[in-house]
Amino acid sequence: MLILGIETSCDETSAAIVEETGDPARPWAIRSNVIASQAQIHREWGGVVPELASRQHIRDICGVVARALEEGRAAWGDLGAIAVTQGPGLVGSLLVGVSFAKAVAAVHALPLVAVHHLAGHIESLTLHNGELPLPAVVLVVSGGHTSLYLVERPGSYQILSRTRDDAAGEAYDKVAKLLGLGYPGGPIVDRLARTGNDRAIALPTTRLTHADRNAPELKGDLDFSFSGLKTAVLRHVRGRPALSEREVADVCATFQRIVVSTLVDRAFDAARRHHAKSIGVAGGVSANSRLRDDLKQHGDAREMPTFLPSVQLSTDNAAMIAAAGLRKFRAGLIAALDLNADASLAL
Repeated sequence: MLILGIETSCDETSAAIVEETGDPARPWAIRSNVIASQAQIHREWGGVVPELASRQHIRDICGVVARALEEGRAAWGDLGAIAVTQGPGLVGSLLVGVSFAKAVAAVHALPLVAVHHLAGHIESLTLHNGELPLPAVVLVVSGGHTSLYLVERPGSYQILSRTRDDAAGEAYDKVAKLLGLGYPGGPIVDRLARTGNDRAIALPTTRLTHADRNAPELKGDLDFSFSGLKTAVLRHVRGRPALSEREVADVCATFQRIVVSTLVDRAFDAARRHHAKSIGVAGGVSANSRLRDDLKQHGDAREMPTFLPSVQLSTDNAAMIAAAGLRKFRAGLIAALDLNADASLAL
């Protein structure tokens, strides 16, 4: 079966064709995965402007879907279902994708599958690597999310922890802005960090020991917090009249070391507690070079299989939404045509 995936949760308009392979170990294959980025539009503002994002989605959605069908060698009559991101995300952006998906599902009499954006990121691991050894601990880390999930069986996602304040990717963007490096900041900080001294500056780490009163069901000591680290970088930068290129690289390297070590340590701690057989990391920050290197080193040292998506599947894309949609479709979970976008949809 072929499925069309549509993703418009933030500032990428994406459509993809994914097919079932019939192989239980590697159940899906990508036929096409088209992504129209809005990074150039939002760069001058230093971040995503929701109104501009939704307007650009409207301009791009038809062409992106047409190209995905063409590259995927598929016609509307070849499809078995439509999968679309319902949430979370920017509501204006989500509405563009949801409205388009509902319209084509109605016109072509195709089943509609509503997908949680983070489920898509988790399933990007299976899409790229095949089925993970279960139970697995998966870290979803991006500009809007930093959470740990326990996957005990396919399609089941139990949250273990989350960030109390800034997501890791958001902290990267804010630190880059403080240093005058531009947007999006994550790739720039990653590149400069390779030339810096990651022990040059005294920056704090965060260790939480109590439950979040907003999520008392979670123990809390696996939660993340990056606002204090971001503030420490701000104070360091403001305390100096101007930073040389070497000093900027040192800030980037030190900041990145602390963020990555926090992410990796929490993931392996969670895996130990829940007797996981594998660890996965997904989301935009999973493209970070140090995170990829440190994850592999820790996994090799502890004889724990670790999994990452490809760099293309790390960012927001429709192939991961199509994969998660196939998972739900085969479980019999179909959405009605009165589906609405949900900016704060829970997983």
